Amino acid sequence: MSKKSVYLQEFEIEIEKIKERSRQGTKPKLLLHCCCAPCSSSVLETIGDFFDITLYYYNPNIHPTEEYIRRRDELKQFIKDFPQGKHTELIIPPYDPKEYFDIEDIPHHPERKEEPEKGERCSLCYSLRISHAFEYAITHGFEYVTTVLSISPHKDAEKINTIGKELEKKYEEQSIPIHFLVADFKKKNGFKRSLELSQKYALYRQDYCGCVFSQRKSENNLTTDSNL
Repeated sequence: MSKKSVYLQEFEIEIEKIKERSRQGTKPKLLLHCCCAPCSSSVLETIGDFFDITLYYYNPNIHPTEEYIRRRDELKQFIKDFPQGKHTELIIPPYDPKEYFDIEDIPHHPERKEEPEKGERCSLCYSLRISHAFEYAITHGFEYVTTVLSISPHKDAEKINTIGKELEKKYEEQSIPIHFLVADFKKKNGFKRSLELSQKYALYRQDYCGCVFSQRKSENNLTTDSNL
């Protein structure tokens, strides 16, 4: 069985456990790291009925500031309109791009600027954002934490889930009970559904992941295409 199939199986087994708890009148608290409204849409639809969800918009990688604000404000408006989002709280930590550039350490690793998506640069970015979500979840009494990042076909679900499980193990060794909800949200037409919901709610869909390096690559591709 492939790792992707294992993630789906683990997710379905965990959701069945949560469904049983929901039938008994209890929903575990889950902190959902989110990067934008389109990526959050079908994830909220998938798990929104089973957890007491709080959204966590922590994305110091997003460039420029205007783009960060646009995605943030789009998410704010979307959850007001979306059935599974109306009762969710949205936490927005301070925006500090230096946190992203510090972990990428481009001066010592200039090769990361040119990496394709899913490379080391992206892994470090996943780790920064998921680690930050874990820290918030632990200090605010959440039982579960996960991220919407695996909804994108451009993101490496294996790396995302590996980071999450390693953090869960790290805190378990410190006797801190926090669970990472393993998932590959693009599966079972998850990504397709996010496209449908984006169209239905007229959501802004960005044409690059978020960081300045992905923005430059997107712009270069557009320039190349226009010259064909």
